[in-house]
Amino acid sequence: MTKKAPDRERLEALYEKYNRRDYVHPDPLEFLYDYPSLDDREIVALIASTLAYGRVILILRSVGDVLESMQPSPYKFVRDSSEKALLGAFTGFKHRFTTGEQLGGLLVGVKHVLERYGSLNACFLEGCDQDEDTVVPSLSRFTTELDAASTCDCGFMLPDPGRKSACKRLNLFLRWMVRKDRVDPGGWEGVPASKLVVPLDTHMYRTGLALGFTLRKSADLRAALEITEGFRGIAPDDPVRYDFALTRLGIREDASLAEFLTAS
Repeated sequence: MTKKAPDRERLEALYEKYNRRDYVHPDPLEFLYDYPSLDDREIVALIASTLAYGRVILILRSVGDVLESMQPSPYKFVRDSSEKALLGAFTGFKHRFTTGEQLGGLLVGVKHVLERYGSLNACFLEGCDQDEDTVVPSLSRFTTELDAASTCDCGFMLPDPGRKSACKRLNLFLRWMVRKDRVDPGGWEGVPASKLVVPLDTHMYRTGLALGFTLRKSADLRAALEITEGFRGIAPDDPVRYDFALTRLGIREDASLAEFLTAS
């Protein structure tokens, strides 16, 4: 690959400029800030990331509607509700391909996982192998556990990286829960940031192509891993460190990836 990636100094300058809460809205990440309790926040993060597809204004509306029904504590809502109540809690809800029945079924899976492990974090750690280079195998085991415990086919909501999906939304979920800085609230223990994988959407795929980190023809799992490896060469301990800042270049009118690359 012949294209020259920007050096760490330039990426750090971009990080310092855009990796701030002032630049989060509109992003489903903003919902996590309302939940100081980790018990609540990991469930909010799973819901917000699961529904993070389509137009952002609709994403925010859908996530807001779901969380409104779970107040004041999403964790207690899931823990204290019966399976029947969870399955009926979102009747009439629809977010593009996701129905209220599917969402309720996923939360039934969450309920069973909480009963067995105590938290989503503990469930994820149960499937971790410290010798693995990335979170991909652990993420596959985590989604299998949740899917098996649910009462619906969670395929689209919980894509399996074992089937070569880039799993953008689930990697976004992990970024939010594992990293901790001015934007990502973190809270999960035991998962090294060094093993995270870039949440590969269309913008980050184009960024990876522009930086010469991948030559893949599609935004699949292999492309996500190649792009992550490119960033790992710059920030070995935190390869998704620049994800939020770089994605601002794709949505803000006052900045562009082309200008950033030209300046570098």
